[in-house]
Amino acid sequence: MAYTNVNDPSVYFQTTLYTGNGGTQSVTNGGNSDLQPDLVWIKDRDSGAAYHRLVDTVRGATKLLYSNGTNAQDTDATSLTSFNSDGFTVSSGGGVNASGNSFVSWNWKAGTSFTNDASSTGIGTIDSAGSFNNTAGFSIVSYTGTGSNGTIKHGLSTAPEMYITKSLSSARSWAVYNQNIGNTKAVFLNSTDAQDTDATYWNSTSPTSSVLSLGTRSEMNHSGENFIAYCFAPKQGYSKFGSYTGNGNADGTFVYTGFKPALIIQKNSGATGNWILYDNKRDVDNVANKILIPNNSSAEASACDVDLLSNGFKFRAVNDASSNKSANTYIYMAFAEHPFTSSTGTPVTAR
Repeated sequence: MAYTNVNDPSVYFQTTLYTGNGGTQSVTNGGNSDLQPDLVWIKDRDSGAAYHRLVDTVRGATKLLYSNGTNAQDTDATSLTSFNSDGFTVSSGGGVNASGNSFVSWNWKAGTSFTNDASSTGIGTIDSAGSFNNTAGFSIVSYTGTGSNGTIKHGLSTAPEMYITKSLSSARSWAVYNQNIGNTKAVFLNSTDAQDTDATYWNSTSPTSSVLSLGTRSEMNHSGENFIAYCFAPKQGYSKFGSYTGNGNADGTFVYTGFKPALIIQKNSGATGNWILYDNKRDVDNVANKILIPNNSSAEASACDVDLLSNGFKFRAVNDASSNKSANTYIYMAFAEHPFTSSTGTPVTAR
């Protein structure tokens, strides 16, 4: 049997660290292969004033969204100015290149463009366009809201288990769908709020292998507004999207992913609390505890101990509400450094 179709996750996802120079610089992704990214998420690790910045190839270079804000899309010619064959170029903007500051970028590959005229193809009810990668289970989708229940083609060949939507036109929250909390609930990437229940988020309808469903809520379907959606489908040995229940003690709940994690983003879905982001480049040994918080602009801090293991992860912070409170439910998304076992049967090494 095939353990994974992704022997080298660095083809599709990489975390890259760099130091700002205050001018212009090309940031090169490393890994075992070059990665031309289609979504780049950048954070200044040293500054509590610098927002998280997200740029993608569907919207274009210099077009910014901020995960810790409700802001409409911003255009900044001093930010990320180009996507390159092995990384990206940043200009003099402090949020992406402040001189002497330490930065982290998380980079995902999509790469195949698509457009869908829903009335012509019969796929979905709302036109969409974007970029997708079926091997990696990732797509970036743009569409215009109608204000009515509808569906949009997401570009993937399997149903996404997690997706994040954001209005480009107005100041609205980032609505997040996760299959483990269901199709009547949403959480918000820019907020500490617990999950909210409302059938009008996703029209009480789970995504299929061709479309995702939108309800009438303004966060994902306000009439006449432009939106972007980042869609993620799980791939064995490369990515996983799910939930776990905290146990409150130092020998925390083990979460099996089937790979050594390179990136984990998680949140207490049932209670107020921050989103927490970890990666294997800022923390090279266990216990990992260098966190960034997607819903605020805080500088890097040390908290919420976690072990990144060869086949999953385990939170060890005792009764910590953000990561391991007893009987609390947490949703997560995780991407691989290396599959637990490659397609040729080669096992991963431990940290």
